[in-house]
Formats: sequence, C-alpha cells, structure tokens
Amino acid sequence: MKHALAINGGAKSCEVSWPSWPMWDDLERQALNAVLESGKWWYGENVQRFERDFAAFQDARYSVSASSGTAAQEITLAALGIGPGDEVIVPPYTFIATASAVMRVGATPVFADILPHNMCMDPADAARKITPHTRAIMPVHLGGYIADLDALGALCNEHHLALVEDACHSWGGKWKGKGTGAIGRMGVFSFQVSKNIASAEGGIVLTDDADLAEIVRSISNCGRTTGGAWYDHVRIGTNARLTEFQAAILNAQLTRLEAHTLRREANGRVLNEGLRQIPGIMIGQEDPRITRRAYHLYPIRLDLEKLGVTRERFVAALNAEGVPASNGYTRPLYKLGVFVNPPEVANRRGIEHDYTQDYCPVCEQICHDTVWLFHTLLLADIEAMHDVVSAVRKVIEHADELQG
Repeated sequence: MKHALAINGGAKSCEVSWPSWPMWDDLERQALNAVLESGKWWYGENVQRFERDFAAFQDARYSVSASSGTAAQEITLAALGIGPGDEVIVPPYTFIATASAVMRVGATPVFADILPHNMCMDPADAARKITPHTRAIMPVHLGGYIADLDALGALCNEHHLALVEDACHSWGGKWKGKGTGAIGRMGVFSFQVSKNIASAEGGIVLTDDADLAEIVRSISNCGRTTGGAWYDHVRIGTNARLTEFQAAILNAQLTRLEAHTLRREANGRVLNEGLRQIPGIMIGQEDPRITRRAYHLYPIRLDLEKLGVTRERFVAALNAEGVPASNGYTRPLYKLGVFVNPPEVANRRGIEHDYTQDYCPVCEQICHDTVWLFHTLLLADIEAMHDVVSAVRKVIEHADELQG
C-alpha cells in the first residue's frame, strides 16, 4: 500500500487524545489557596505532613524534603562524608545530576555499565570498578525498572560501601515488597515537573538511619540542628528547603499516586504482551523481585540492523502515527562536555580521571537503539495501549518506507 505510514502521507493509526501532565484539580487549587491565605508559606505543617506520608508510602522510617532531586543527591553524599579523593560508582545512562552531584561534593564519579534488559547498573561491572577509593555505589532505577539491589547490596556489604538509591524514576516501586529508596543506606527522589508526582521542583531523601536523617536535615537547613538555637549553625550547610506551596501540591498529588502507579503498571502489562510479539523490537525482561514497577518510562529497543532504519526515523514515524515517543539519552554521560571539554576538565578539583578513555559497550548501544514512551501515555485507557501496539507494528512492517 503506497504511503502506508503517516509520516509519508498515509492515514494516522492512533487518534488518542493522550492525558496531559501535570495533572491537577481543585485539590491542588484549594491546598495552594489555603497556604496563601494562611501567611505561613515556609517549612511548616505541609512539609512535615508530606515528609511523614511519603516516607510511609515508600516504607522508610525517616525522610527529609529538599528543593530539588539534584539538591537531595548532593546533600545525601555530603551527609555520608563523601568528598575529595573519594569515588562513587554510577551508571552512565541517567540524567546528569546522578554524576554531577558526586562532582559537586568534590568526589569522582566512576561509570559502571548497564544491563541490556533493564538499563540499570550491571553489578558485575560495578564490582570491577571498585578501588580502595570507592565509598559508595549509586544505582539508578531507570524508568521504573529497579536495579539488582540484592547483588549491589551484597557488593556494598562485602566492601563496606554505602548503597545509595537514585530512585528519581521509582515513586511507588517495590523490591520484594519493600519500597525503593528505603532499601539502601539512603534513597533519593525527585518531584520535578515531568515526574510521576510533581511540584515543578522538589526532592526528598529517605533513610532508616536516624543519625543520617538528622545530618541531612541539618545540611539542608543551613547547618542548624533539630531543637537547636535559630542562630546556632553547627556544620556547613545550604538552603535546600521545600516551601509550603510545593508541599501542598505534593500532598494533593500523593493522594493519586497509588492509583496512577497501578494504572501504569496494568497498561504496561498490556504493552508487554503486545509488543513482545513484534519482530525487530526488544522490551525489558520482568524480574519477579520487582513486586511493583513505577513506569516512569516505557523503553523499547530496536534491532536497527534488521529494520534497516535509524532510531531517529523510527521515532519520527511513531510520532506521526500519533504515539508520543522520544530518542531518550543519546550519549553516555562520560561523553558530555563536563567530562571531556578542556575548559570544564581544567575547572575540576581533585578529579584526575580521564573520561575520554571510558567505554561502556551496553550503554553505547542503548544510546543508539532505544526509544522512550512516557508515563503519561500509560495513564490512558486499555484500548489506547492496543492502539500503541498497532502503531508500532505498522511502523515496523513498513520500515522500508523510512529508508533513504
């Protein structure tokens, strides 16, 4: 059939009106108005409520909110005493903050490759990257997949390292029945506007360690201590406090997170069943230890050699069919300018690692062949998931129209 693909003039195969994000209603409006009219805009009851309720939601004993996920990561590393001369093992397939937080405290990020089936840190490669300078391993639960916390936890125990979960894609995720972010020594979440629970910006640190929680609180609150005098600053801190406005939005958002998580998970199962039957694409493997997956992203890997097209052409065609898709991360972190550009390299203090020599083959391939579908798509109805499968199948079957 001539011009079968919409990108070439054919009919669009998916006419779904996808859910917009962020979602909000009168609950957020009323909560914001209540804060506005109270005159109590700063670090009060709404913040305390959200910290308590989110910690309970993720099965953690303690939590400390922050102004962003990035700030939460930096404070977490500082609370662990990580600094110049130390190394932290991180994956190269993640947002820059995972690695830049390490550099901001003066330590060196060391990149361990990822696994091809879930895009999370490969424990075997992490083991190979451990040196006498390693202080922590910080896996990322990419897209809602959960890194192998059993293997990584055992590795940290063996070498006396801190396991820090970057759970910024894993709100509501559970590993063997326990919430992510509450399994390692500490865990970090983001509430940036694109995230599954959002307040424009915001973050939180979870831990079961009371002493660490107090240090995190102190660092985020200008070096003060709980119960201490207002003008008594006992350590070098920063101002990373969440506002009452942000917390009011998050309290409202949290009332929907359970239902949204379950809906995304149910729709993800429909996509899994349909897409795994289409030749030329690969979807992630399910790990039975993941007892609930957050689905911030739904990644699809392409067999580009078999299809004979580029990932970019495939994404353009899928978008034209009415399915919003993205190229995702197109380079490993170690190829970004902050790691390889001479001016940025010269600005580093105490970090001697030559990142131009880094090479993580699985990450390199995934940066080349992976397509992302976003969590908002997974909030549509079940029929829309069947439309997504049909659209992907159509693009695959007519891939020859994309060549050249």
